[in-house]
Amino acid sequence: MQTVILLTNEGLKQVKAAYSKELVRPAPKNSLFQAKKNGLTITGYSSGKVLFQGKETDHEAARFQSLIKKGEKMTQHNQQRSKSTKSSRPKLPAGFADWGVIGSDEVGAGAYFGPLTTAAVYVPADQVEKLRELGFADSKTLTDDKIKKLAPYILEHLPYHIVNLIPDFYNQKQESGQNVVAMKALSHNFTHNQVLKKIGQEKRPDAILVDQFVQGSSYYRYLEKNHQPRPDLPTYFITKGETEHVAVAAASVLARYVELRSMAELSQEAGVTLPIGAGKEADRIAASLMNQGKDLRHFAKLHFANTKKAQAFR
Repeated sequence: MQTVILLTNEGLKQVKAAYSKELVRPAPKNSLFQAKKNGLTITGYSSGKVLFQGKETDHEAARFQSLIKKGEKMTQHNQQRSKSTKSSRPKLPAGFADWGVIGSDEVGAGAYFGPLTTAAVYVPADQVEKLRELGFADSKTLTDDKIKKLAPYILEHLPYHIVNLIPDFYNQKQESGQNVVAMKALSHNFTHNQVLKKIGQEKRPDAILVDQFVQGSSYYRYLEKNHQPRPDLPTYFITKGETEHVAVAAASVLARYVELRSMAELSQEAGVTLPIGAGKEADRIAASLMNQGKDLRHFAKLHFANTKKAQAFR
């Protein structure tokens, strides 16, 4: 298997530094660096691409989730496939966009401050057109004001469930060895199960659609490892799921709505507006919070590179 992530120049430097003891010298032609570790080969390129090859590549790549270039996601495919099929997009069943579907999405994975928030929303077939008319779309394409206007419709009219991993809990899980991909998988699956409980047997959905962040086989391994039951429904994984069914768009909006509320509460506690993202402003504010004696683990995801950068500011 192989997994690819796309990073900024600074991200590339941090990945290379992380493998300083495993670097291959000289690096292969046309690459910036290559490392070999526990049966894995990690190769970085000037384009920003970092290629992980071997077994369980998603586990290793997840270490650098916070460095992934904004708007990009980890992509994984079978190393045996030909170039012509590597990038082919999975096809959903005919008419899927009009099915009754539970859609799920998460926000906050790439943000230093604030929670990792996952939401699932069930949109029955007879509600699909209504949500389209209201303007539901991927939360990254909507203003905060628009999200605040759309989210109440979900809260009032549709079955949903939210998992909001606040920084204290997130850090506890991460320090116990659970990476961010595992947290996402368990959160998505838990929200699916909870929505199904709320729906009951009378209004059984046609399918579940996950906005894909990892290969399905790896997703199910995380569930099995943590003894979490999976729903007995056809489940599909596809990137940019909001373009395939409005249920994922609704989940994206709801997750972002909850994240915004959490960020407002944390900002009030911090005494400063906490930025969403993982840029230099996050480093500066983290350093300021530490200088004030505030517990950073209450506000931020400590395993991000921002923590070390903030310590250097002090």
